[in-house]
Amino acid sequence: MPDDSFENSPKTRADRNRERAVPSGRIARFGTFGRLVGGVAGGMAAEGARRLTSGEPINPRDLILTPGNVKRMTDRLSHLRGAAMKMGQMISMDAGDLLPPEMSEILARLRDQANFMPTKQLDGVLKAEWGNDWRRQFKWFNPRPIAAASIGQVHKAMTRDGEELAIKVQYPGVAKSIDSDVDNVMTLLRVAGFAPPELEIDKLLAVAKKQLHEEADYQREGEQMELYRRTLEGEAGFVVPRLHEGLTRGSILAMSFEDGVSIERLDQETPGRRDEVMTRLMKLVARELFEFGIMQTDPNFANYRFRRETGEIVLLDFGASRPVDPVVANGYRKMLIAGLAGDRDEVVRATIDSGFMMPIVYEKHPERVERMVDIVIGEMREDKPFDFGDRAFVPLLRDEGWEIAQDKDTWAFPPIETLFVQRKVSGTALLGAKLKAQVNVRQMVEEVLGSTEPFPVPA
Repeated sequence: MPDDSFENSPKTRADRNRERAVPSGRIARFGTFGRLVGGVAGGMAAEGARRLTSGEPINPRDLILTPGNVKRMTDRLSHLRGAAMKMGQMISMDAGDLLPPEMSEILARLRDQANFMPTKQLDGVLKAEWGNDWRRQFKWFNPRPIAAASIGQVHKAMTRDGEELAIKVQYPGVAKSIDSDVDNVMTLLRVAGFAPPELEIDKLLAVAKKQLHEEADYQREGEQMELYRRTLEGEAGFVVPRLHEGLTRGSILAMSFEDGVSIERLDQETPGRRDEVMTRLMKLVARELFEFGIMQTDPNFANYRFRRETGEIVLLDFGASRPVDPVVANGYRKMLIAGLAGDRDEVVRATIDSGFMMPIVYEKHPERVERMVDIVIGEMREDKPFDFGDRAFVPLLRDEGWEIAQDKDTWAFPPIETLFVQRKVSGTALLGAKLKAQVNVRQMVEEVLGSTEPFPVPA
């Protein structure tokens, strides 16, 4: 049982190495970004001098993505946490195979590497939210977090009446620094050449800031968690934590502790069990889109836990939950129905009508678009388990998409609401690939589409 003494709980050397105070003030966070930019610039100058001396060609992207700079960016963004780290995690899930290996390494580290607050800083946050005598509400509260992520860290505790809880505590200063963090990260991406100036991204940044502000509101997240729990009430195979309203605040989320192992540990299970669990998860995504009308849009693997004894999936982290735009849901429905029917022309038409693809893309590159559609239709129409571990078709799609992307006339973001849905769909497929699961996608999609109707669309 954890020590009743908050300050005196024993810590390992690994714990102490991961303890880093979160820069909470605006000036402190700006200074950290400044040191990062300065360090990266110094690394670029050193690499440039080395290449000149050795006669090697100089490419700006090669200069910034040196091993030293990769480590600098990872360490600084992990130190900052908050929106800076969250954006890195989001990009890593969304961009996948499209990023250079070095950038993918930075972002993968950000998914797996998170520091946590020193005990003194944690105590300050808890006192600010619960008062100086906050300890009196608990039999014990373990200061060593069981999870640490971009916006907050999670602690295990037990109330005086014996209820075991998971307490998510937000890092200080995170909510107030969201807008500046997003702008600073985007500056870094522009410097590195990953955000072309020709691409207008102001609307995307505004939406990213809005979503991150929503995720930093833990009372809103608690409401979304309860909504989701009621939606899945009575559903076998899923567990959603129960909100503890009395202890929840704007930067503290208290909920029932739900045990389980990392969803990635499914790779140790039998193929049959992996396939069954992934089928359930993918069907859940389809039901979110076509039945529930609400979707948890963050597919981070850490948001799922698995119970070996029962086969249940524990669903966590509802800060990114949001209503599904009926137009987007109905657009997906039309595309899927046309794809299952093997109607390439209707798939293209539905894709354009829904805003997933700009008309100019098809006007200028019809053959490439048709080849991409044919690849997808061919994969989804087969009435047999689809092997997510066999990604042979992905390079084919990527190559065609890359060629289209070289045409700057086609550069445009699809409607923002489609990006949230696509992020969840592609992130879930990425988990299926990691687990090498096989799912009869056609059968699952036909079942969900057949049991639901298009959503009414407001005039």
